[in-house]
Amino acid sequence: MSDAGQRGASPDRLGRVLVVIPTYNEAGMIESMIAGVLRQDPRLDVLVVDDASADGTGDLVEGFARTESRAHLLRRPGKAGLGSAYLAGFRFGLERGYDAIFTMDGDGSHDPKALPALLSALDRSDMVIGSRYVPGGGIANWKIHRRVLSAFANGYTRVLLRIPQRDCTSGYRGYRSEMLRAVDPFRTRASGYSFLEEMVWKVHSRGFRVVEIPIVFVDRHMGMTKIELSEILKAAWHVLQNALRRR
Repeated sequence: MSDAGQRGASPDRLGRVLVVIPTYNEAGMIESMIAGVLRQDPRLDVLVVDDASADGTGDLVEGFARTESRAHLLRRPGKAGLGSAYLAGFRFGLERGYDAIFTMDGDGSHDPKALPALLSALDRSDMVIGSRYVPGGGIANWKIHRRVLSAFANGYTRVLLRIPQRDCTSGYRGYRSEMLRAVDPFRTRASGYSFLEEMVWKVHSRGFRVVEIPIVFVDRHMGMTKIELSEILKAAWHVLQNALRRR
């Protein structure tokens, strides 16, 4: 585990916590993911932000929510990007008074069983990252080119933005709500995967405490990965822009 930052949250057990899961065509996994999250802790609620999935993902979540009050669905009319899905989840959580907001993938890559450790870490910090690149973390089932690309992206981000966090691109993370209000993520310039990198940079640069907890990322169980080369290049360009503004 690693941590960085100067402010640091005083030890304070969290109350209600929202877990935001962006989805696009995740019908094969979404019900088991929601159930898996809710089993981890009674404080957890789930919000699925669905971008008009063609496979019925939204309908499955809607049916699940009819019998489970801790499950919620936000339908969007089309694919609007990962960053905007996170922001929609932040807005939902902040408006409803949740003490913290987590994000995670809906395809099985992020194991809900890691949530108790992440929650415990957020009790003593402002932001927690489920990290593949700290001792104890790792990646399963990735081919070598994806491992190289991920390692390069994180190293590139760390060097250019001068931040100590080792996994800046992990989407498995949690934020205290008071910290989100202070940082104001709704002014974040990024819209895709670069949103993750910019959020780490903004939180760290404001002096908040960021903790990394090891997780093992398992390549998606079903379907195909949705990240494209254009998105990777866009993220690299966005990091460079932030670095130039910083200087």
